[in-house]
Amino acid sequence: MRSPDAAGSGAPQAVHSPAELFHRVFELLAAMEEAQRVKVIDLARRLIPTLTAEDIRNPHDFPGLDDPDWHFEDGQLAGIEAVRFALRGLASDVLGDGEGREARERSEIGGQPGASREGGGTQGE
Repeated sequence: MRSPDAAGSGAPQAVHSPAELFHRVFELLAAMEEAQRVKVIDLARRLIPTLTAEDIRNPHDFPGLDDPDWHFEDGQLAGIEAVRFALRGLASDVLGDGEGREARERSEIGGQPGASREGGGTQGE
C-alpha cells in the first residue's frame, strides 16, 4: 500500500472503499453514456430530422441512417454500454450482490443509464 505522500506532493491521498470506487466509476460511465446518447440522437436527426430516440433503436428501418459517421458514434455508445454491463458483473463479484446493486443504483437514480437500448446494439444489423 502506498503511503499518504507517496506521490511526492505531501498531501494525503483519499482512501476509498471498493463500493465507493465502483459508485464513482458508475457515475462517470453514466455521464459518458448520456453525452454519447445525445451525440448519437443529434447526428441521427441531422440525417433524418423527424427521428425519435425510439426510432434510433431500429436503425435498419431507416436507410438514411446508413452513414459511417452515425454508425461510428452509435458503436461508441454500444461500447460504453458494454463496459457498464461488464462492470455490473464485476461489482457483483467484488462487492457481493447487495453492495454491487447499491453502488450501481446510487449512480443511476435520476437518469436513464440503467435502462439499456432495447433490441440490442445496432452494429451489424
